Amino acid sequence: MALYEHVYLARQDVSAQQVESLSEQFKTIIEQHGGKIDKIEYWGVKSLAYRINKNRKAHFTLFNVDAPAGAVAEMERQMRINEDVLRFLTVRVEELEQGPSAMMRKRDDDDRERGERGERRSRSERGPRRRDEPDVSEEGAF
Repeated sequence: MALYEHVYLARQDVSAQQVESLSEQFKTIIEQHGGKIDKIEYWGVKSLAYRINKNRKAHFTLFNVDAPAGAVAEMERQMRINEDVLRFLTVRVEELEQGPSAMMRKRDDDDRERGERGERRSRSERGPRRRDEPDVSEEGAF
């Protein structure tokens, strides 16, 4: 069986519980066709880069799928029929990522960059500057 990462976008006006039931429905389709979903990550409601069917935001959900191509094709067919699904993308991968995805890790990295109250840390706490940034003290005043 092949490994896939699948992301779908649901309309913003459906509730999180309805998105969860959609995910369960798609998981059932995959399992009926001999596959399995290793991980389901709900990324929340995020802004879209451009409007899709008059929607400015959408619920984002990630699946890590281990299934035959026919199972993924059937799930995609069901998504095309469902009016709550705006877009989806399936990518075949060599191996599935274990642990949280990059979208979930981003929040952790931001928390480490900021202090307790959300303030940026001082330059000395963050480390050295990149070499391509000129140091104002060396060049003098403008």
